[in-house]
Amino acid sequence: MAGNSQRRGAMRKAGTKKGAVVGSGGQRRKALQGKGPTPKAEDRPGHAANRRANATAKRVAGRTKDKQANELVAGRNPVVECLRAGIPATALYVALGIETDDRVADSVRMAADRGVSVLEVSRPELDRLTAGAMHQGLALQVPPFEYAHPDDLLEAARGSGDAPLIVALDGVTDPRNLGAVIRSAAAFGANGVLLPQRRSAGITAVAWRTSAGTAAKIPVAVATNLTRQLRSFADDGLMIVGLDADGTMELDNLELATSPLVVVVGSEGRGLTRLVREACDATVSIPMSAGVESLNASVAAGVVLAEVARRRRTAGRI
Repeated sequence: MAGNSQRRGAMRKAGTKKGAVVGSGGQRRKALQGKGPTPKAEDRPGHAANRRANATAKRVAGRTKDKQANELVAGRNPVVECLRAGIPATALYVALGIETDDRVADSVRMAADRGVSVLEVSRPELDRLTAGAMHQGLALQVPPFEYAHPDDLLEAARGSGDAPLIVALDGVTDPRNLGAVIRSAAAFGANGVLLPQRRSAGITAVAWRTSAGTAAKIPVAVATNLTRQLRSFADDGLMIVGLDADGTMELDNLELATSPLVVVVGSEGRGLTRLVREACDATVSIPMSAGVESLNASVAAGVVLAEVARRRRTAGRI
């Protein structure tokens, strides 16, 4: 048996044993330590599952980046309006075999004149690109929207020669409402639209479509703090009027319409937030027939802006 044999060389000579003879000599502190539970396969570098997970993450990140980088405006009217308005565009997608009309012909011509790529794609491919939107065989790819600074709205107002008129949105999160408000603001002579940085819709393809391209004709700014920005406008001499079902005055009595004005539109559900309402000089309600609780935010904004524009035209004739 090894260690007990009397054969020459079978036993280690005294004083030749490696390491400590008595005690551990502190070697236990250098012993291997446990590393805990074995990581999942997708978390172990070099494992096939880890490589697959990394590849999937890159594909998802790429799709997310592309989605943030570009928006598609779908539909013949929105596309031709956007091109007429001169909004930046990178590509025009035209479905193969679609029935052409003046809008399609004008879109292709304007895109070619501006050096925008005109790409013919199959209808299923256009359905995929527009996520099933009603594209009518036409879609325009636009880069991310460039928002103005709130101070730019006042600069635009001062340059117009008329009393400033700014539309501010408080908690409007539906891009269709945002697009419709921008369209009304442009139609009734507003100098710009102000959005809060949080809890608000932004200029997406849906907003572009609803605004029918007018988002390129009127500056849209973002305020870090809406209440603070409204107070800043008030310090510059603008009157702040909020739309509220329980307003302090009815729209028929809005004598402030001809003054430098900010019209604040709240969300359809909760209306104006408390701090924004406190920043308003007055709140105005729209007279309606009994049994109707409220109007859509964009419709309400259009009604008020139309009345403001009417009063300003009337005052200009006097």
